[in-house]
Amino acid sequence: MTMTVQQSVIIIAIVSLTTIFTRFAMFVLFPESKTPPKFIRYLGDVLPLAITGMLVVYSLKDVTPFSGNHGIPEAIAVLALVLVYRWRKNSLLAIFVGTILYMVLVQTIFA
Repeated sequence: MTMTVQQSVIIIAIVSLTTIFTRFAMFVLFPESKTPPKFIRYLGDVLPLAITGMLVVYSLKDVTPFSGNHGIPEAIAVLALVLVYRWRKNSLLAIFVGTILYMVLVQTIFA
């Protein structure tokens, strides 16, 4: 499907406005002076863990332990991620270390 420049500009503008709206809607709906509803606080507690679990399942869904590398680089990267998270309690650092380690393993040792 080929789009004209005008169609592309309109789509980008709509996506940008929608993104800005969804980012700022939380500050309008739940100002700092007001306590958010209990359901919203519950979602804030459980959704990060649910999304993390979903990402782990999605990233490991194609690993076949009975062929190729037997999932060894994935297992090493996940182990490193867990250890770094337990050590520093920093999700971004753990994800960064796990990803870099996995890429190094796949590109060099298990190539």
